[in-house]
Amino acid sequence: MFFTDREDAGRRLAAVLGHLERERPVVLGLPRGGVPVAFEVARALGAPLDVIVVRKLGVPYHRELGFGAIGEGGVRVISEEIVRRSRVAAADLAAVEHAEEAELVRQAGRFRAGRDRVRLDGRTVLVVDDGIATGATAAAACQVVRAMGAARVVLAAPVAPPDAVARLSSEADEVVCLSTPSGFSAVGQWYQDFSQTPDEEVVRLLAQAHGAGAGVPAEAEEEVRVDAGGVGLAGDLALPPGAGAVVVFAHGSGSGRHSPRNRSVAAALRRAGLGTLLFDLLTPAEEARRANVFDIETLARRLTDATQWLRRREPLPVGYFGASTGAAAALCAAAAAGTEVGAVVSRGGRPDLAGARLAGVRAPTLLIVGGRDAAVLDLNRQAQARLRCENRLDVIPGATHLFEEPGALEEVSGLARDWFTRYLAVPGR
Repeated sequence: MFFTDREDAGRRLAAVLGHLERERPVVLGLPRGGVPVAFEVARALGAPLDVIVVRKLGVPYHRELGFGAIGEGGVRVISEEIVRRSRVAAADLAAVEHAEEAELVRQAGRFRAGRDRVRLDGRTVLVVDDGIATGATAAAACQVVRAMGAARVVLAAPVAPPDAVARLSSEADEVVCLSTPSGFSAVGQWYQDFSQTPDEEVVRLLAQAHGAGAGVPAEAEEEVRVDAGGVGLAGDLALPPGAGAVVVFAHGSGSGRHSPRNRSVAAALRRAGLGTLLFDLLTPAEEARRANVFDIETLARRLTDATQWLRRREPLPVGYFGASTGAAAALCAAAAAGTEVGAVVSRGGRPDLAGARLAGVRAPTLLIVGGRDAAVLDLNRQAQARLRCENRLDVIPGATHLFEEPGALEEVSGLARDWFTRYLAVPGR
């Protein structure tokens, strides 16, 4: 069984967990990748969603060997047998625990953004991850949840090796796993998109589950069907009160409107008062053919059609935010006659794939590239030389292609926000 991404895995996992709805469970996602899966499960079950922050305590000279785990509220689960066999000084073990406790507090505070954790006393608790490899973290989570007062613990994951599921059956009252392939080597091999989930996405999903919408009222978000030349494409339109412009996202390399990085940027733009439209440039059937991801002409045409659809519905200035191959599509669409795009931002994009169209772009264009993404940086410099519009290339030091490093995506969001608010300003506002 293969999964498109974590959202797909969450929806499919939720479909087999319906029997738990009558138990009114609390759903806990293991950060970071387990939270998008848990979000879909919680939504399907109508259950509260929270994060379970667990830190494994590793023996100093062999970090993979855990002598225990800690959770919030001072919960400690210690294996006295491993402590005895490790023959490590008590002071060294205490130092490990102290360091992990500091990281636990930091993560919990960051993810919940000031909200209290959901109480587990006497409840059925559903612990969800995006997949299980060794099972060590999942086991620690089950132990911590039980120590927090859960009456019943259910562990659920889309995929895991058979032996791990067997071991975890002694830690949880019930283990639900969609696929237990004998040829398991890594969780990521069973996903089409297994890119890292940034902290910002965890924060956004938890906020949305609690009705905060990561800075945007939940009622401002709407699922829409974008008409792109007669093809219906699924999308999410969000218009904060008084929005003076809308930024349309052009996803690339097979990702769609659920891209955690683009959704994180979109949340930052909405906090600045900009509307956002995230939609799938390809239908599910089209995504199955890898060549379609690099069909820049088709992607650009879909983006142009979607812009016309949006303008009929919301007559506001429009900007484009493109990532990967989506950046080329955005630039081609911006160069098309009659598009009238106010600004373009590319994140780790392939503007070079726009070719001769680059010279026809009139919208102010910002290219953002990670400093450690050497090949893409070189291609962006070549593309920049062909642009005739106002443009800038910003390099984020130390960042790789997906901007997964701490603070990198926030910097992308800030640069995009400033560019769009500068060039998409509505006269008279």
